[in-house]
Amino acid sequence: MNDQLNREEREILEKFGRGELRPVTGVEGEMMTARQAARSTFKKTRRVNLRVTERDFDLAHARAREEGIPYQTLLSSVIHKYLSGRLLEQR
Repeated sequence: MNDQLNREEREILEKFGRGELRPVTGVEGEMMTARQAARSTFKKTRRVNLRVTERDFDLAHARAREEGIPYQTLLSSVIHKYLSGRLLEQR
């Protein structure tokens, strides 16, 4: 396993083995803040009405069935990925 670690990771593991590392105190508040931020990240807070062509609606339904998810979830995911720059147009 040590062969797969980088230099910094090996140093940390060695210090831990020698008892040179001490637990950090007072992180409970930071952990609670991080958990709340993670929960809020995907919390749906706005309702949107969207008109699409019959063809796009049928395609969304078909693709959602293939993925095993509701079509609203699929459309929300596509919008989120596009707006965050993770969905690129295929040419």
